[in-house]
Amino acid sequence: MRYFFESTVEKKDKGYMIQIPFNVWEVCKQRDVIQGDIVLDNTIIDCELLPQEKGNYEIHIEDEDAVKVELGVPHKILLHVNGSLIRMDQNSPYSFDNPIRKIDSMKVIIQPEDGLCGQACVAMLAGNTIAEVISVMDCREWQATMGRVISALNYYGIDHNDIIVYTEGKDAVLPKCCILMEKMGRFCHYLIHFDGKFYDSNLGVLEEYDMSKLLGYLEIKC
Repeated sequence: MRYFFESTVEKKDKGYMIQIPFNVWEVCKQRDVIQGDIVLDNTIIDCELLPQEKGNYEIHIEDEDAVKVELGVPHKILLHVNGSLIRMDQNSPYSFDNPIRKIDSMKVIIQPEDGLCGQACVAMLAGNTIAEVISVMDCREWQATMGRVISALNYYGIDHNDIIVYTEGKDAVLPKCCILMEKMGRFCHYLIHFDGKFYDSNLGVLEEYDMSKLLGYLEIKC
C-alpha cells in the first residue's frame, strides 16, 4: 500500500529522519522495524521505518540520499510499505471486475454502538449490513484499522486507489467517493464522502464537513 503526505527531513542522532503523520500500527499490520521505499523529490529511495512508541514511526534514509534533499522544509512524500494488508479476499465471490454492487448511490448506516465506524463505512459502500461486514472483517468495536477496511473493500470487489492521501487538516478537493479518516483521540473515525455529501455513522447525512478535522482519505473508484 502507498501513503501520500507532507513531512520534513531532519538530521538527528540516529541519522536523517522523516516523521510519519499517522499511526503505523493502525494502518499496517506490521510492527518492529519495517522495510519500505519512498518517492522524495522524484527519486525512489529505499528506507526503514523505525518505531518510536505506540505506533508512531520515523522513516530513516541513508546519508547519501539525504544530502540531496533540503532539510527542514516540507516535502511531498509517497511511502510504499510491502505486505501491509491483511488478506481476507482469497475465497471471495467478488472481484474488481465483479463487485458486490455498482456504487451509484449511498445510504447512511448508523452504527449500533461506538467503535464500528470502519465496519459501517464498508457496509455503506457494499450495500450490506454491519453484522455481515463484521463477519468478513473478523473484528469488533475499535478494531477496524484502515488495513482491515481496505482488505474488506478488496473482498467485496470495491475498487479503490492504492494511495492513501494524508491532508492533516489542510484544504483538499475530495474525489466523488472516498473514505475519510479523522483523528479521534488515539483512534480514527471513518466516514464516507459521496457526491458532495458526507455519510457519518454517528451523525447521519451531512451537507458540510470541517476539513480541519480531516487526517486523510482513500479514494473509492465508482
